[in-house]
Amino acid sequence: MKRIAVFTSGGDAPGMNACIRAVVRGGIYYGLEVYGIIRGYKGMIEGDFIKMDSKMVSNIIQRGGTILKSARSEEFRTKVGREKAYQQIKAHHIDGLVCIGGNGSFTGAEIFYQEYGVPTVGVAGTIDNDLYGTDYTLGYDTAVNTALDAIDKIRDTADSHDRVFFIEVMGRDSGYIAIQSGIGGGAEIVMVPENPDTFEGVVETLAQATRSTRRSSSIVIVAEGEELGNAHTIAEHVKSKLPYLDIRVTNLGHIQRGGKPTAIDRLLGSRLGLAAVEGLIEGRACVMAGIVNDKVVYTPFGDAIRKKKPLNTDLIKLVNILSI
Repeated sequence: MKRIAVFTSGGDAPGMNACIRAVVRGGIYYGLEVYGIIRGYKGMIEGDFIKMDSKMVSNIIQRGGTILKSARSEEFRTKVGREKAYQQIKAHHIDGLVCIGGNGSFTGAEIFYQEYGVPTVGVAGTIDNDLYGTDYTLGYDTAVNTALDAIDKIRDTADSHDRVFFIEVMGRDSGYIAIQSGIGGGAEIVMVPENPDTFEGVVETLAQATRSTRRSSSIVIVAEGEELGNAHTIAEHVKSKLPYLDIRVTNLGHIQRGGKPTAIDRLLGSRLGLAAVEGLIEGRACVMAGIVNDKVVYTPFGDAIRKKKPLNTDLIKLVNILSI
């Protein structure tokens, strides 16, 4: 292993730059040449490689997003596209890859390894925290804190105007952001794809809160992957059953993906970036570097992608108890 390349792929996440920094400086520490690939698999196909040094990653650990840019590549999904990418890998004499991304990025890396045998170690960079094989993914902690800050501000206006706010947070297949920001923000209801909800249950909970506690303001957190629909759909149904409630809807959207990473995400990116480099040096391939019980572990891409990461059901119970 003499020359490696690092790239970011899929949705950006706070902490990616900390990870890039660790890959570059970790690689240099171990005597490797390190290249960056601009715009993920798209840049790999187009040969958009740059040699990186320690100075290039100075003053980036505190920045959100990714200095290597990210893009989705339909061409890489084709065999012809992957052949072009492999030719560029050979032309630049790359011996191993570090892929920072989510399950779609790892799926591409797994297929690429099966076809061409280029050793790849992944780092989970996704705010959803939905990958098996690591307790936390890059960007998750920052996203939760961003959502929590918004929830706190909305709570102020909800109390002032006696309103019920339905707040939609990210989490296409996972309720991790919803459940933690909901507990931290004191939400009365948290709706996540892992836990079956009913319209009747939501209506009854809000009606009961009004009757028993005379509470006229409430916060309902809805994960975007909620099976009953998005926050607007659920709010409209509740309004039809409880017309006396003053209901508003807020979708926090992509603000959850941006911003300065928290200390936790900076540390996580640094640890996993170095772990990815060390994994390649040790001869590991087609695996994801993660942290489980505060220790670095390597999980095969197949498991990281396809095994379900369960939501802690105790947290759902906690929401129900604390919202009384």
